[in-house]
Amino acid sequence: MIRNLRSWYNESFTDEKYKHYCQLVEKYAGEAPLFHLAETPVFIPHDFKVKLVQACNDLIDATDTRDYYKFSDRAIPEHLHFPGDPGYSPILIYDFGVCEDDHGRLIPQLIEMQGFPSLFCFQVAQANAIKQAFGLPEYLNNYIDIDEEHYISLLKKVIIGDSPKEEVILLDHKPEEQKTKVDFAATKKILGIEAVCVTKLKQDGKKLYYEKDSKRQYISRIYNRLIFEEFFSMKVDSIDLRQEFDVTWIPHPNWFCRVSKYSMPFIKSDYVPETTFLSELKSIPDDLSNFVLKPLYSYAGMGVKIDIARSDIEAVKDPENWILQKKVHYHPTVITPDVPAKCEIRMMVIQDGPDKRPQIVNNLARLSKGKMIGVRYNAGFTWVGSSICFFE
Repeated sequence: MIRNLRSWYNESFTDEKYKHYCQLVEKYAGEAPLFHLAETPVFIPHDFKVKLVQACNDLIDATDTRDYYKFSDRAIPEHLHFPGDPGYSPILIYDFGVCEDDHGRLIPQLIEMQGFPSLFCFQVAQANAIKQAFGLPEYLNNYIDIDEEHYISLLKKVIIGDSPKEEVILLDHKPEEQKTKVDFAATKKILGIEAVCVTKLKQDGKKLYYEKDSKRQYISRIYNRLIFEEFFSMKVDSIDLRQEFDVTWIPHPNWFCRVSKYSMPFIKSDYVPETTFLSELKSIPDDLSNFVLKPLYSYAGMGVKIDIARSDIEAVKDPENWILQKKVHYHPTVITPDVPAKCEIRMMVIQDGPDKRPQIVNNLARLSKGKMIGVRYNAGFTWVGSSICFFE
């Protein structure tokens, strides 16, 4: 979106540079990603950065309050309620589509928000690799009002805290099979913590441990990457983590529900599209082509219906768990060698304690030329996939 940089980058791009970039990502992260790396970063001009930051601050203002904490209790289904909620989420993510307003100006529009981690460590590797491989100007920065050293220090403080590293784990189900496992490798390289499968956890009273080198390794902190709604539906044999344990969750599982699509109907902002709970819909709109139907408790676009009919809404048996959202029209704005790509930007936020204001720190981007963001919608295209924004 910074025109002179876009022209320079496209003209100087070579397949050899891209190959070198992929090699550097593998070197810095510790293994190769299982997803496609977009051939380009996204260059964000100052005026759009200001809008992104304001959009994030609108969301922070709406959700970082004691009133919101009490109110959002109703967002947590009984089967997803865990004890020991600290009252805030140390990690937040906000997804924005790059769109056009009625005056033809670019504007971020909220797609989704989560009190849940993303690729916080992989983005360090990706940023360094792409800067080195393509010789990006030094004045560009992927961080927001922070540098890499401070960013990593903040991650360590929030995720590891005062615990010994060996007592901190990254938790997921079959982490070695996850598409995002490159981030687990980067997390181990940067933070020094292991990725552990939830099925490996064992209970000793109120303590949790797993077997490591034929010994019990007790756990004091869990960096949680497990989506429990999906995990419970698998009916996998494991201990029930909805008990009171002597562990600190980063973030606590309740916040996957507290800050989520559930929040959107209550937030009034120029950057949040009109959203209504299906259970509170007074009548079905005639122009359904301008709306999207979303389940509350899903992730990565699963269950979302884009082309909806009246029958889709009438068929929903639990309308309190669905939202109808004004459709966001991504504007193809990233110029590539063939057709422009659409862009979704994930802003990453860290809250260093319950009395601190959440801080916008980093980002990732996803480029698309298909109907939706995601691999399954972009087969056969190039200059799409995983990327990162650099701010003017």
